[in-house]
Amino acid sequence: MSTPESVTDPTTGEPAPDPAGRPLTSLGTEAARRLATTTKTEPQMQAISSRWLLRMLPWVDVKGGTYRVNRRLQLRVGRGRVQFVHNGADDVRVVPETLTELPILRGYGDTGVLRELAGRFQTREVRAGQVLFEAGQPVTEAYLVVHGRFTRFTSGKYGEEEIIGVVSGGDQLGDEAVGQDDPLWLASVRAETSGVVLALPWDVVREFIGRVPSLAAHLDAHVRRQRLPMNRKGEAELPVQAGHSGEPTVSGGFVDYDLAPREYELSLTQTVLRVHTRVADLYNHPMDQTEQQLRLTVEEIRERQEWELVNNREFGLLHNADHGQRVSTFTGPPTPDDMDELLSMRRGTKLFLAHPKAIAAFFRQCNRRGLVPGTATVQGHEVPAWRGVPVFPCNKIPISAQHTSSILALRTGEADQGVVGLYQTGIPEEFQPGLNVRFMGIDANSIIRYLVTAYYSLAVLVPDAAGILENVQIGRTAE
Repeated sequence: MSTPESVTDPTTGEPAPDPAGRPLTSLGTEAARRLATTTKTEPQMQAISSRWLLRMLPWVDVKGGTYRVNRRLQLRVGRGRVQFVHNGADDVRVVPETLTELPILRGYGDTGVLRELAGRFQTREVRAGQVLFEAGQPVTEAYLVVHGRFTRFTSGKYGEEEIIGVVSGGDQLGDEAVGQDDPLWLASVRAETSGVVLALPWDVVREFIGRVPSLAAHLDAHVRRQRLPMNRKGEAELPVQAGHSGEPTVSGGFVDYDLAPREYELSLTQTVLRVHTRVADLYNHPMDQTEQQLRLTVEEIRERQEWELVNNREFGLLHNADHGQRVSTFTGPPTPDDMDELLSMRRGTKLFLAHPKAIAAFFRQCNRRGLVPGTATVQGHEVPAWRGVPVFPCNKIPISAQHTSSILALRTGEADQGVVGLYQTGIPEEFQPGLNVRFMGIDANSIIRYLVTAYYSLAVLVPDAAGILENVQIGRTAE
């Protein structure tokens, strides 16, 4: 049997070696690939996520480019969160303009008075376990929580301690005493962790009221508004009667509307896609280069669109959820009790949204209690569920430097007064609903340019449509 002739290197004329250094005796793969084609995939992209928020939101077609949310007249002013400036460990100050987040100062515009008032707060450190005040005591100070976790508790019917809430950074205590002659604390507050608060004596508040007529008038108007008849949601009450007999005079009235309803304008995400004419003309087999470039560009725009719906300060869920719909975890990690608390704050919750690490932290707490979360089938996918409400992963929800995150709960749809996505269809050169691709021409460098734009926004129709579980600790704790 004769020995096959070895393959020679075309440049040297010597036998070409195999990977082990031995001369090849047959045609090598590198040479063979010159006469064969490869089986290839479309360009892959790691940043593509499931984008459940975009898929689960009901989308409203906004033909006029603006979406107005009409509501009943709201008499009860909602709370916001104040902000602080840290100039060192012992120098913490409240940002004066954010004092208007307090219900009693909402809409007050004298920045000079706000600065003077902010300068009268006193920094006070609180140790873990310290009781800030007890139920039944006179209100002598108002507090702003800089950082730390505080528990509100009262005595139960049989003398046991009953936890009624958690207070954390940016929250306020005591401002609701304005307008009362002898205000008393309705609940006790205890520091569960060490923290820092800013305290303002009520004597200082009274001194300001007596000295600044504009502030006195503003607070008087606030007190009068809070004494008007309102329903349990703080809306102007419509008088109704029930259970009467005979022929009494039935009271009447009307449903008053908010005269300054919020309007949402469509936001946008844009980019310019550039493709060289040589690439577009010559390299289109077996895949169209322009088509693949556009496909990946649209994926990136959709990823940014979902990020904006969560994080945008104008309309994003994290910044526009009502303060009254925000609760803090009781111990740090997201427990079944915390999820139940979040679920109980609204009717008809349709979905939870959480960072995948927050979902894993919740599952660890379920494992500790021997609980197995259920599942739900959504659009052909099996997803975890809690109390029958699906829990969707969303990596656009940020994780803070302290390794905490948030969990969102949403009621969706116009019919249920929930959360809706906003877009406009039928726009010129539409490529997908609410997204168009417009040819911008070819420049002197033979570069074809396309303007790719997505138009969108998000609206929360009533405050309780969106809720947030905050301060969700995602790190693994010691057993």
